[in-house]
Amino acid sequence: MGHGGGGTLSAELVEQVFAPAFGGAALAERGDAATLRLGGVRLAFSTDSFVVRPLFFPGGSIGDLAVNGTVNDLAMSGARAAYLSCGFILEEGVEIETVSRVAEALGAAARTAGVEVATGDTKVVESGHGDGLFVNTSGIGLIPAGVDLRPARVVPGDVVIVSGPVGAHGVAVMSVREGLEFGVEIVSDCAALGGLVAAMLAVTPDLHVLRDPTRGGLAASLNEIATGSGTGVVITEREVPVPPAVASACAVLGLDPFYVANEGKLVAFVPREHADAVLEAMRAHPLGAQAAIIGEAVAEHPGMVVARTGLGGTRVVDMPLGEQLPRIC
Repeated sequence: MGHGGGGTLSAELVEQVFAPAFGGAALAERGDAATLRLGGVRLAFSTDSFVVRPLFFPGGSIGDLAVNGTVNDLAMSGARAAYLSCGFILEEGVEIETVSRVAEALGAAARTAGVEVATGDTKVVESGHGDGLFVNTSGIGLIPAGVDLRPARVVPGDVVIVSGPVGAHGVAVMSVREGLEFGVEIVSDCAALGGLVAAMLAVTPDLHVLRDPTRGGLAASLNEIATGSGTGVVITEREVPVPPAVASACAVLGLDPFYVANEGKLVAFVPREHADAVLEAMRAHPLGAQAAIIGEAVAEHPGMVVARTGLGGTRVVDMPLGEQLPRIC
């Protein structure tokens, strides 16, 4: 299970098994989406599979995730998603009503995101082999001229901005799965981020890198960027927005909210001269109303993420080994 968690084990699986088998320059970038040139235009292309359990949770469903997860991967390349494919793997015995609810949620999410489901596939597996249903979506979108988002562009002095409070999605799914109650309902942040990214790029196309901190949470995304850029990252713990209910739930469960998955947040590395204007544009958008500056890229300790604690010390924020909460997307 740890190999599917978006942490060190996932990275080793890609590096040791998939990358040598597949090869190719596009895959070598290791982005949320591949950046490709085709017929004189730049495309972003991404695929993702969704195995969340349960299928429905506060704030969304596997259908919402299937759209928003792929749309957001494209958005992290600066692309506005245009078309999706959709593959359903159904378990023998799953009720048609359940399939219909998921399909309706997926269609509604696609319309909200402004993307068209253009093609698809259906397969059925024997009872006991599918856990209800799984969904795969792939997407393509155009990258505007002048946009170049990748870790290699990060330099010391870049400002780190997160688009809002972290940790809600993973805790929302876990609370339903395990029947936990925390005195207040915790709702997933599942949302399509294309509009927010467009608002940021309207300020300046010179953003350096974007990531949506899904599996492995904020910690995994920051470590991936630090490793890919060869810079260090310093964040201030108290500046990272964490909803009180999520913080309380994580304390009860023994989790660190920095490692809990999100499905409607992004982290951006922005040149310092543009940071205030980008932050203002983010806060003017509904999905970035609580955006905050949480740190910066530094020349010291390249490839490492550290956090300044409330007690005045520092701690290393490691790449997660596997996943604290499996099957959350």
